[in-house]
Amino acid sequence: MIQFFIKHSKELTIVGALSILTICYFQQRELTKLRTKVEVVKAEADSIRSEDFIKYTIIGRYEITMEYLKEINPKVAKQTEEWMSHNTE
Repeated sequence: MIQFFIKHSKELTIVGALSILTICYFQQRELTKLRTKVEVVKAEADSIRSEDFIKYTIIGRYEITMEYLKEINPKVAKQTEEWMSHNTE
């Protein structure tokens, strides 16, 4: 058995090297696929953050407007708040 390895050491080395190169090639393909998926998920997360920012900005504007309305016309502000709490759920 040892003589076999000694006799064919060059061929075994070549086969081993080709095996390692093949494994590395397929690992790189998988890593490329995973990186692509990560980039897509990251882009979707950024999109959701942008949408949330816009919605929170709009909500903030409504809150400021309601506070202003309470100062200017408390009766209408109270009617609006009552309507929102009863008719929008």
